[in-house]
Amino acid sequence: MLYRKCVVRDVQLELRDLSLCGRVGTLHFIRFQTANVMPFLAAVQEKTVDKLHRTICATGGGAYKFENDFRMIAGVELTKLDELNCLIHGLLYLDAVGFNGNPECYYFENPTDTQRCMKRMCCLENLFPMLLVNIGSGVSILAVYSENKYKRISGTSLGGGTFLGLCCLLTGCETFEEALEMASRGDSNNVDKLVKDIYGGDYQRFSLQGSIVASSFGHMLSKEKRDSISREDLARATLVTITNNIGSIARMCAVNEKIDRVVFVGNFLRINTLSMKLLAYALDFWSKGQLKALFLEHEGYFGAVGAFLELLKSSEAP
Repeated sequence: MLYRKCVVRDVQLELRDLSLCGRVGTLHFIRFQTANVMPFLAAVQEKTVDKLHRTICATGGGAYKFENDFRMIAGVELTKLDELNCLIHGLLYLDAVGFNGNPECYYFENPTDTQRCMKRMCCLENLFPMLLVNIGSGVSILAVYSENKYKRISGTSLGGGTFLGLCCLLTGCETFEEALEMASRGDSNNVDKLVKDIYGGDYQRFSLQGSIVASSFGHMLSKEKRDSISREDLARATLVTITNNIGSIARMCAVNEKIDRVVFVGNFLRINTLSMKLLAYALDFWSKGQLKALFLEHEGYFGAVGAFLELLKSSEAP
């Protein structure tokens, strides 16, 4: 019961009939919030999962922050692995095995047309070089030239953690899911100042459409506007602000590195079709169709999969 309360099993992401180390089975995906690490470890101890494997390969900041807790509470030793190595290796592996007979990768066709925008599956052919934009609490942007050759070229502290933190402050929501649900019902135009609010229409000299955001939260300078907006509007504007910023930075990085393949991953994109469509729109519009935003079904699990692969590799070692 304790285990069920603190973790979520993403059944829809299971990989079935997967062959690993001479065995065929199902690869399951579960997640829990950092705030639930202690209840999770208590559940591990209760279920004696530690008796099955005394060492776990782990990656990310939590592998360092909670190493002693895993040892003292659950009796498990952590083998700490580089976060970005695991991310890339996990991504390449899941792309290679596919998603139960379907491609792992997809994009949005006609992203600048809201009526015709459609999700389309695709294969990651001629993979390298690619720009890998990992959106978690913050954002890291990598230029990846091969499985083992990459560099971190940029990032921003304004990521998923910023979105949820601001939504909690502005709307009183408590969870990521609640924040996204509110955003889906809001209108950011009530909060953001658009080009047409300044010019009365398009800014033709620079081909800026009147519907483009000129100032995020710009309308909030007016008390009348502040008194008329809803919590849903604030959530939507927060999502648009964070997502547009990420898209802008990613586009500039792609141009600077001369890379035309941009792949977005990370837990911020979980159940977040709004942001994915915004990113697809931004890259297509600002690059005049030269850049396409690519997404992956297992958006936030690549680091975990990469760590799991390392665990299997160490288990096979003589």
